[in-house]
Amino acid sequence: MKEKVAKVIGNSLDELNLIVDDVVYEKENNVNYLRICLDSKDIIDVNLIVSATKIINPLIDEANLINEEYILDIYGKSKGE
Repeated sequence: MKEKVAKVIGNSLDELNLIVDDVVYEKENNVNYLRICLDSKDIIDVNLIVSATKIINPLIDEANLINEEYILDIYGKSKGE
């Protein structure tokens, strides 16, 4: 899934200096989640996550990679990991 998502996102996050670090599609408490972890050399704050989500969400929707309902969860990698 990581390769598919990274291909869909492509270089659209370059202007934010973000990269896709990891992608996980999993079920938790009967809810499907597509979790995208972003990384950067800079600090990733909430405003940066919001900006990235506005870019990623329509790209993922248009690609229609997942045929079932899910929650898109985008977050920044903790420094030191």
